[in-house]
Amino acid sequence: MGTRIARDRAVFSAAVALTVTGALTERKALQWIAKPLIAPTLAAQVWRARERTAPVDTALLLGGLTAATVGDVLLIEPDDDRRLVAGATAFAAMQLGYAALLHRAGARPTAPAALPRVTGAIAAAGLLGARARHLAAPLTAYGLTLGTATTLASDPALVPDARAVAGLVVPGRRPASRLGLGALLFTLSDGLIVVRRTLLRGSTSRRVAEGAILASYAAAQALLVEGMLDIAEMPGPIGIE
Repeated sequence: MGTRIARDRAVFSAAVALTVTGALTERKALQWIAKPLIAPTLAAQVWRARERTAPVDTALLLGGLTAATVGDVLLIEPDDDRRLVAGATAFAAMQLGYAALLHRAGARPTAPAALPRVTGAIAAAGLLGARARHLAAPLTAYGLTLGTATTLASDPALVPDARAVAGLVVPGRRPASRLGLGALLFTLSDGLIVVRRTLLRGSTSRRVAEGAILASYAAAQALLVEGMLDIAEMPGPIGIE
């Protein structure tokens, strides 16, 4: 099992590196080869853990990662607004699946996690309304699913034995303790999408932003999936039911 996990992580790291390189150098061929592998390598870990998790949790994670793969393919062309909206729809399905799993595990919204996300969502909606009005409604709707999932992922109740500062868990050795960091990185990645679409015009700045979007997104996915697997494998009130 350890060898398989190491192999999955090696494939994941290579896929991320090639995807980010493709974005920074505007070589779409690299992204078409590598980006569709990011979520499936995480799904392979979920599948191997299926005997230790409730079937519904496995289904939620696999369904979410399938939706993420669709979104990843659509967003290989980030400047096509129709593909951007379709990709946001796919990722909304993923976020709802993640939120459902986290809620099943006992996560609930907390003020320290929710307030900055509400503020960020309002700011993003304002930017989109001013600069890309046709994208404001669908991307704001996606933002609600993002905010829901990432707020739940930041609930310290998921890791009661971990240290928390200002209501947020400090990342530690246990994968579940890094859920909040994954949530933060996912929020950052999607915030950069709005900034890139509405504020950046130069080729270099847009390429660098796309590379940062992809790197933070991939790190967020890995942290969230491994963290959710950790809590799903736990017996008792938080974990398998």
